[in-house]
Amino acid sequence: MVTPEVEPYIRKKFAENAGLTEEQLFVADATLTDLIALSPRMTNSIDLMEAFARTANALRKDYGVQVRLPALPLDTPITTVLKTFLDEFERQQKETVA
Repeated sequence: MVTPEVEPYIRKKFAENAGLTEEQLFVADATLTDLIALSPRMTNSIDLMEAFARTANALRKDYGVQVRLPALPLDTPITTVLKTFLDEFERQQKETVA
């Protein structure tokens, strides 16, 4: 089971890395394409990948769990990305403990 504070942590870090508020970022049906268009820090998918990497690095630093996201199409909803982060965190956390 994912540590309860991990979801808010990921939401906060990813919003910070995108240069948006959590409310702007996690709106219903927003996709990665929408995120790139909204973010003052992103102009393309490379910037998006860097935001994912910074979020994953923060997780590694603060929780000791290395998260790697799979390639995601730009029409992926942000809520799916969050779920993917959480699922991967849980999977990697179990491997770290084992």
